[in-house]
Amino acid sequence: MAPRTLRIATRASDLALWQSEHVAARLRALDPDLTVTLLPMTTTGDRILDRPLADIGGKGLFIKELEVAMAEGRADLAVHSMKDVPAELPDGFVIGAVLEREDPRDVLVSIAGGGIDSLPMGARVGTSSLRRRSQLLARRPDLAVADLRGNVPTRLRRFRDGEYAAIVLAAAGLVRLGLHDARCHRLAPADMLPAVGQGAIGIECRGDDAECLALVAALDCATTAARVAAERAMNACLGGSCHVPIAGHARIVDGMLTLDGLVAAVDGTELVRQTAAGRMADAATIGRQVGAAMLAAGAARLLAHLNDS
Repeated sequence: MAPRTLRIATRASDLALWQSEHVAARLRALDPDLTVTLLPMTTTGDRILDRPLADIGGKGLFIKELEVAMAEGRADLAVHSMKDVPAELPDGFVIGAVLEREDPRDVLVSIAGGGIDSLPMGARVGTSSLRRRSQLLARRPDLAVADLRGNVPTRLRRFRDGEYAAIVLAAAGLVRLGLHDARCHRLAPADMLPAVGQGAIGIECRGDDAECLALVAALDCATTAARVAAERAMNACLGGSCHVPIAGHARIVDGMLTLDGLVAAVDGTELVRQTAAGRMADAATIGRQVGAAMLAAGAARLLAHLNDS
């Protein structure tokens, strides 16, 4: 059999390229005869930066073009931040592997490098996430939370230029790009529950490409996959999208998985939280359990209001 070439569709941002190069290096290490190339693409979500993500169609805009490239045979797989992957994939596509997770927490970047309570009264804080906005305002209603779009270096530049007193970013992106420094304060999940799938890299393939699926399966991390499966099952139960502030964080200790979930009002005036635990093997069931519990506890009303607005 002739050596196979794998083509990875990827966003062209610094972080997306780092992630895709990381996957490519891991695949080459598994099979030195394998040729892996990158197909960088600029997605709709990368091009439209003057409007909040929720207003232009949500996180799915970061992966649609990559899926088209796979469907058309221009790429064999795509590498994503799992937090950008919608709760439901299009027909014909599957997540073939989820790599070991980086720190899923959020980071508050400020001059002093402190936490949320250290910010001055009325401080202007930049974030593109309704999830982060709602949790910031729940803790500090005085903060002026302003929209901030763009890749990680662009957001940091705008912070350095003085547009914001602080910004909130994912720890994983800062670590992977070597940008985590003394200005970065990692926020405990109790203070800022992370996004579903945050910190995890996923590999998307065509469901009928058995050879590709077999190759990437070797990169799958069972514990990370279970944590992400629980979070995504919760998100699917809630009908999660960028239009609603939803957070989920699963952790595994001694084979037992615990999932914390949250649904919030955008202005932070109401938070619905639920937790469930069980065997790692029952990750998806636990996720659905947390989702159903939140719906019953008031999330259904919050979600209906947000989806109608």
